[in-house]
Amino acid sequence: MTAISSVTIRRARRDDVGFIVRMLADDPLGSARERIEDPLPPSYYRAFEALERDPNIQLVVAEDGDGAVIGCLQLCILPGLSSQGASRGLIEDVRVAAHCRSRGVGEHLVQWAVTNARAGGCKLVELLTHNSRVDAQRFYKRLGFQPSHVGMTLRF
Repeated sequence: MTAISSVTIRRARRDDVGFIVRMLADDPLGSARERIEDPLPPSYYRAFEALERDPNIQLVVAEDGDGAVIGCLQLCILPGLSSQGASRGLIEDVRVAAHCRSRGVGEHLVQWAVTNARAGGCKLVELLTHNSRVDAQRFYKRLGFQPSHVGMTLRF
């Protein structure tokens, strides 16, 4: 597949929430977690509003040359005391629309996040991906990320 030549990254807007949720739901893990309904459950909009209010979180979308939303990610800047008071960037919820995968959109999004984390004073960038997402793990390794932690989850 050929790369998508024109990708613009911009802050997500309320009217993007439906596109973002559909991308989050478009895999075996997400399809079990997300609720695609019309209208969407209000919890998604409450979460979006909370993200908008937090100055340390940027929810962004990727648009193609026609202005269609084709990807998203969330960048969190986490201040901390460890590593001599270093802030870290945390990349979450990277998704690319199915018809645009393997065309450079995910790489563009992640590079945007790394650049913005560095500009925000972060000394490192971390991300999480589920053990079952081996293609995603290969993708992140290709971009220079190295396995470094054992992640654990406690669900409520």
